[in-house]
Amino acid sequence: MMEERLPNRILFPILGILMNLCMGNLYAWSVFRIPLQKAYGWSAFDATVPFALSIAFFSVGLIFAGRWQDKVGPRTVAMVGGVLVGAGFILSGIIGSTLTGLYIAFGVIGGLGLGAAYVTPLAVTIKWWPDRRGLMTGMVVMGFGAGAIIGGIGGPLLIGSVGVLTTFVIFGIIFGAVITFCGALLRNPPPGYKPAGWTPPAPAPGAKVAKADFTLGEMVATLPFWLLWVEYLISAGVGLIIISQASPIGQEVAGLTPVVAGGALTMLAVFNGLGRPGFGAISDTIGRKNAMALIFAMHIVSLLFILPNATTFATYALGVCIVGFAFGGTLALMPAFTADFFGTKNLGINYGALFTAYGVAGGVLSLFAIQVRVATGAWTSAFWYLVIACAAGLALTFITRAPAPKEAEARA
Repeated sequence: MMEERLPNRILFPILGILMNLCMGNLYAWSVFRIPLQKAYGWSAFDATVPFALSIAFFSVGLIFAGRWQDKVGPRTVAMVGGVLVGAGFILSGIIGSTLTGLYIAFGVIGGLGLGAAYVTPLAVTIKWWPDRRGLMTGMVVMGFGAGAIIGGIGGPLLIGSVGVLTTFVIFGIIFGAVITFCGALLRNPPPGYKPAGWTPPAPAPGAKVAKADFTLGEMVATLPFWLLWVEYLISAGVGLIIISQASPIGQEVAGLTPVVAGGALTMLAVFNGLGRPGFGAISDTIGRKNAMALIFAMHIVSLLFILPNATTFATYALGVCIVGFAFGGTLALMPAFTADFFGTKNLGINYGALFTAYGVAGGVLSLFAIQVRVATGAWTSAFWYLVIACAAGLALTFITRAPAPKEAEARA
């Protein structure tokens, strides 16, 4: 019997990067927010809700897509996700002149599509690259962080030329086609696959072997899962708040013009993208736990010392780039944490459950932050709330450990 010819595994992170470059334009929402407010007279809160809904349904879609792809494989799920992402953008251009239409199109349909399309290349890449899990996970999700570069530069140009609604349609056609095509090429490795020349690390002498693969029920019954969930909530909350309001914050805090503030958003997107492979590699070297502690420290430095005192483009860009790099690192570490702690067999559904923290961060914390801004008339109070939360997250990193062997064995 002829041995199956395996594809070059570098193909899968490349496909994942391309898919995520399209999906990451969710993070360019702030360039749409003010034009929509001006065109239709919406409040800042109303114009933030589509972004919050998209994040919330992103996490919902990822849970269901994770379970679905664990059963049927990645291709169908990824292609459905691509169609939904494209439809969400296109419908935003058709019915997005009303808040209800935008909430349904961009928030619900687009968000569900993101969840389906996001989890598939991530899970596929982790399975093909067990020897470089942190780095390759970071490479894939780098595309999502860097995707806002397209929207940050192309969005304002298109909006100025053809209008905000037509820009949604153009983005939808392009993004939907790319995601669907790349998704059709995804495949899992054969059972028991190991890269040539690689042997899984042996347990320490005398150590008990923990259960390798947790089911969803087993995972959520462990304390490490909930510690990771809270850490994810806090760090993702900081990143999503700054990303979704980057242009308005730059205009209000640092006195930047809309175009210059958009430039800061583009730089943020670059560092958000770089933070993913950057922290993936860092975590492979110093450990996930130490890398997560570094992320919270970076958030605190920016929120406490840099952003509140930003008066120039340089200082403002520095502050948002630090947050972007740390936030990107979070998106790289959490899938790797899930695989390290709970195995890869049920990675789709297990990471979907952990990803609900991201959904709550975008769906609740981003709206809370804008409400604090409206109530106080400034961003200073919101920054202080985030600093306190990050200090708590930093403390949690010191008690976060993988499930104990006896705990895993009890569920075997």
